[in-house]
Amino acid sequence: MIVDGLIKKGMEKAQGVQASLNRSESDHVSFENDKLKAVKSSQGTTVSVKVIVDGKIGLSHTTDIADLDGVVERALDAAAFGSPAHFSFPGPQEPPEVKIYDPAVLDVSKGEMVDLGKEMMAVVKDYNPEILLGSSLTKVVGANEFANSAGTRFTSERTQFRLGVQGQLVRGTDILWAGDSFGWRRREIDHMAVARKAVKLFQMAENIAPIRSGNLPVILAPEAMNVLLLALHMGLNGKNVFLGASPVAGNLGKQIADKVFSMKDDPLIDYGMGSGSFDAEGVPHQVTPLIVNGVLKNFLYDLDTAGRAGTRSTGNGVGCGPTNLVVETGETPYEDMIRGVDEGLLVYDVLGLGQGNPISGEFSVNVHLGYKIENGEVVGRVKDVMLAGNSYDALKNISAVGNKAEWVGGSMILPPVQIGTLSVIAK
Repeated sequence: MIVDGLIKKGMEKAQGVQASLNRSESDHVSFENDKLKAVKSSQGTTVSVKVIVDGKIGLSHTTDIADLDGVVERALDAAAFGSPAHFSFPGPQEPPEVKIYDPAVLDVSKGEMVDLGKEMMAVVKDYNPEILLGSSLTKVVGANEFANSAGTRFTSERTQFRLGVQGQLVRGTDILWAGDSFGWRRREIDHMAVARKAVKLFQMAENIAPIRSGNLPVILAPEAMNVLLLALHMGLNGKNVFLGASPVAGNLGKQIADKVFSMKDDPLIDYGMGSGSFDAEGVPHQVTPLIVNGVLKNFLYDLDTAGRAGTRSTGNGVGCGPTNLVVETGETPYEDMIRGVDEGLLVYDVLGLGQGNPISGEFSVNVHLGYKIENGEVVGRVKDVMLAGNSYDALKNISAVGNKAEWVGGSMILPPVQIGTLSVIAK
């Protein structure tokens, strides 16, 4: 492997070396304003070297496969100014098995991708020819080599396939955007189901329903669960915990959410975008329970942060971020959630999440796509509405969790969640 030569070169001056080589090839098809916009292919190669020299970290990257000696030398030079290393590179360990490669993805041609895009758009056009449509489809095939001076070495192949359809409907001064997409590491995607989901969102929005300001029940569709999860992403990050920036630091073993809420980090789900046998530091992946029946169980760590905090890596390197987040299903059918609301809001998408100080959990966002619930039925789309609250307060005020979950973004499996009340501000 090429990385073995990088390790040998680096160990001439370093006490530890890690090297990786990533190659990828991708095809992309896009439609815009009902027409084919682009069909393109790209290739990429990235070489990364991390060294430990006299207890300090040096890191360098290159996209030039002919620059192997140079990338090692730059990493060695960078170590003189690097931060202290609070870890050693991990030795060989038996990895878990997980599927991240589907050979069927290789057989998807650009012509087939064009046809899939046209078929999705045709379904939405059949519903309403006035909707101006776009579509995007992406295929990625990649390979990775990894080795370190402690004896860990592995190779892996991976695939990705994504597709989606989005539309814009203009009615006078009203502009409605809606659509759906799906992607994971497998070819098997029901593109017609994606198109039908987009149609459903438009159908639900045929009427515009006024809604009053106030503290109202709110149902977050799986697509809108980031209203709760963004703060958790940051709060459960081991680096934020170590630095004291996380609101839940010091709360292990304590109740931070309603008992109906459980969540885990699971990189061992076949074909998940965040799945794999190892993380980017050569640590075997593992399933990490994060919140169990509302009780905080674990934080996520990479090698360096774990070393600084006096714990061990959870296989979430580099950066202590999640792999595949899974919110466990509850007992309430989605339809029963809707039927149980006399007056409330169903949210599919928001704008502005992440602005301000999201680590605290505070949010004030525009509802980009939301629907009013009245007497147990969805009666129309809301306009000019904001949603405000605190994610951690909302987690303690969950009244129901859906009994079915779905993939969102290829790296989350989420059910709908009903919050007792949130602040709804209508113009």
